[in-house]
Amino acid sequence: MTALPYRELFYTTQDGLRLFARDYGARASRATPVICLPGLTRTSRDFEAFAERLAATRRVICADLRGRGRSQYCGSWTDYTPANEMLDTFDLMGAAGIHRAIFVGTSRGGLVTMLMAAQRPNAIAGVVFNDIGPEIAIAGLQRIAGYAGVGEAPPDWTEAAFRLRMANEREFPTLTSEEWYAYARRSFAEENGAPKIDYDAKIGTALRKGLEAANGALPDMWAQFRTIGHVPALVIRGENSDILTAETVKRMEAAHADLQSVTVRDRGHVPFLDEPEAVATLDTFFERI
Repeated sequence: MTALPYRELFYTTQDGLRLFARDYGARASRATPVICLPGLTRTSRDFEAFAERLAATRRVICADLRGRGRSQYCGSWTDYTPANEMLDTFDLMGAAGIHRAIFVGTSRGGLVTMLMAAQRPNAIAGVVFNDIGPEIAIAGLQRIAGYAGVGEAPPDWTEAAFRLRMANEREFPTLTSEEWYAYARRSFAEENGAPKIDYDAKIGTALRKGLEAANGALPDMWAQFRTIGHVPALVIRGENSDILTAETVKRMEAAHADLQSVTVRDRGHVPFLDEPEAVATLDTFFERI
């Protein structure tokens, strides 16, 4: 059996859930560790290539947030909140013996990171926001709410790649067939050789309930965003993103004196972090910390 490139880390949250994370790299590395938090219905698989490359020089932990991947599901949709996921991540840091880290937050993971910074700013050494900011374009959120937790898994991997391509090709126009297949492998778990939906459908319910309560007026997180003003930050935006607008990125740059940004061509929500312009900017960012 081929050895995994990561250690398996299981831990228990304050409310009793058993959650999972991948633990890459040397625990004894003197470089500041990195914690990667995925998007709404995504898992630690999204960070595979990124984590393996970065683990050559520092420890990298990639979380399966509650109700995703190998982490335990909640009993109620009301328990799927960024606030609970913030507390879970603090528990993860405790279990891993990490007091301060650089956070890479993709979409929902970036919102969780901003909440963490507001609660415990000294725990944050730097932040990478992957296609997320303190304001979310409501059209993009409504699009996600339309499919999250709805529908059944594809019957095979070819169909999985085909469905992803049909739904996302306009925002990701240059992906090859092989890349769509790899995207499918990151998007679904495998059960008896076939794709399996890898998150709790109640996460979609929570999102739709939240949108109903907002009644078209989404709250912003500028106050939380400003609490990271003491650390370096990087914003990576997909050129075709319907979640993070170019105008919001400009406002983020104006509000944070040490914030870089890069726009990834031919990508929507979210960039994969393996694009040449993203890799070059990430390398420079991590060399600073």
